[in-house]
Amino acid sequence: MIRTDPAVLVLEDGTRYEGFAYGATGERLGEIVFTTGMTGYQETLSDPSFAGQIVVQTAPHIGNTGVNAADMESDRFWVAGYVVRDPSRVVSNFRAEGDLETALTEQGIVGISEIDTRALTRRIRDAGAMRAGVFSGEAAGLPAEQLLERVREQPAMAGRYLSDVVTTKEAYLSEHTLEGERVGSVALLDLGIKKATIRNLNTRGFDVHVLPAETTADQIRALDVDAVFYSNGPGDPEANEQQVGTLQELLRDGLPYMGICFGNQLLGRALGFGTYKLPFGHRGVNQPVRDTATNRVEITAQNHGFAVDVPLEGAVDSPAGFGRVEVSHIGLNDQVVEGLRCLDIPAFSVQFHPEAASGPHDAAPLFDRFRDMVAAHKSAK
Repeated sequence: MIRTDPAVLVLEDGTRYEGFAYGATGERLGEIVFTTGMTGYQETLSDPSFAGQIVVQTAPHIGNTGVNAADMESDRFWVAGYVVRDPSRVVSNFRAEGDLETALTEQGIVGISEIDTRALTRRIRDAGAMRAGVFSGEAAGLPAEQLLERVREQPAMAGRYLSDVVTTKEAYLSEHTLEGERVGSVALLDLGIKKATIRNLNTRGFDVHVLPAETTADQIRALDVDAVFYSNGPGDPEANEQQVGTLQELLRDGLPYMGICFGNQLLGRALGFGTYKLPFGHRGVNQPVRDTATNRVEITAQNHGFAVDVPLEGAVDSPAGFGRVEVSHIGLNDQVVEGLRCLDIPAFSVQFHPEAASGPHDAAPLFDRFRDMVAAHKSAK
């Protein structure tokens, strides 16, 4: 049954979309972004990288496969708000353990349905990601000027530090699941980790120490690990100076490094390059990138609103003194840097999600590359 109680979505430029409440009732503020995946809405909702963001699903029909515990990428939904066009009236999937709207309500996610998400997406593409608010219940009936004021009073995503919101509160160990020889141990800085990342490392023979975002270099050294890994996560990489400094110390120690998404941006900053905010970001499971070493095109899952500022062609010297660096992957939609490869130290990163459970698996071998890099580094000692 589709609800008919009113809801309204307000953008900071004054644009309004009126529809019906979906999920919890109330008021939620955040940066509005769109994601283009045709599948995987539950993985999107439970991805900590979406903290602080109101997510628009460009696929019109959402909820038909329900929800289940196995597809959760963390222990909760993280989106600030949720926008869909046509909520499914029924759940039809043998893996379903419940329906999406009930899950949204239980997790306090305020959403809106029955609006023109195509027009909304075009608006975001033209004007860029911006502050917004979803209002239902009593809040939906407030004067338009009052709602717009609330939207404009919230902080912008640029400059926000959100790692402390999404990170684990206590360190824990996830042991390897590879049959046979253990490859080594990894210190994984949790900046908004997805469960699939830990699984991918475990299945390749790594014991994974999952650590709070503000863990220091000395605390990581005390673990005597073989490598370090920075996860995906939300926020502006310019606000994560502590994590950048920690990574610089560990790179100077010679520890092998891999980063994904936010971890790519923080490697870029640790190497001395800048980062910048994209107009509307890359979000979805159908983003094409080109591997500059092989010219192979890979379809990747992405979720980011910032990028690293590095020349696309040729090797350049790291301004922070870490040797030569080259761009390993380039986004084919807009020529954005999608990966970095260090040529003089054992470190690389990608801007996309090679672990993506709901999307393509073209990039999954990157975890094999990390395993081989760590094994080679250990044997060379």
